[in-house]
Amino acid sequence: MSHAAPATVACIKWGTLFGPEYVNRLYSGVRRNLSRPVRFLCMTETAEGLHPDIEILDLPVEPFAEPMAEALKVANRQGAMRKVSLFKPRLIADLEGPVLGFDLDVVITGALDPLLDLAPGHIVMRHDWTEARKGRPTGHGSVFRYDPAVHGFLYDDIAARPYEEVETARGSEQRYTSHKAMENSVFTYIPEDWVVSFKYDCNPFPSNFLHAARLPESAKVVCFHGRPKMPEAIDGYRGSLIRFARPTPWLQEHWVDRTRADLGDAWG
Repeated sequence: MSHAAPATVACIKWGTLFGPEYVNRLYSGVRRNLSRPVRFLCMTETAEGLHPDIEILDLPVEPFAEPMAEALKVANRQGAMRKVSLFKPRLIADLEGPVLGFDLDVVITGALDPLLDLAPGHIVMRHDWTEARKGRPTGHGSVFRYDPAVHGFLYDDIAARPYEEVETARGSEQRYTSHKAMENSVFTYIPEDWVVSFKYDCNPFPSNFLHAARLPESAKVVCFHGRPKMPEAIDGYRGSLIRFARPTPWLQEHWVDRTRADLGDAWG
């Protein structure tokens, strides 16, 4: 695999909700779990505290930001949908092939090559847990693979009709992305056992009271949507009855300890 083209991986960090350690730990998890070289990009307004190997993309103010924000207000989703900026064709210089994107509240726990190679030419996302239960097709936005050169409609459609597209998606970036891909017949679901939810798959109620959260064997990515977030789950979480979690040693290992061993204490 030494001559393989690098895998392009991207994330977005804006505001103060997540510190730079979330980006550094994601970067380490990605490079430890891919068999090919990694080009890792972070779209952000501040590069402070990020590992020097991480390539910075400036967080843009899109020309359509105003009508998008207006529609988001109606949808009661201030600040959502920043991720569409990653979809802009030619944003990433010298890009070859697809981009694998991650939210910052995920932990990499297994080999990512299958995610990069799944259904070439398609946009891939996992089926959203709640939407699946309700019989709706929407994908979950925490792990997504797309190709800006092939899937330009992801950016172009919202740039052309920002208010209408946000309204149709009811302010949900993951609904916008997955439904657009489905309309264009280029959507494939990521197998559900590859991308798992900490609260639904690792630590479901009521067994969360009987034992510590488990890491499913096939899991490549664990999502921490909602609460608890990773630091809370590591220490043990008592903020809610249904989301109660005992301390989670495997999470400390994958998210913190292996990063420190990989990048050094300063970056972990």
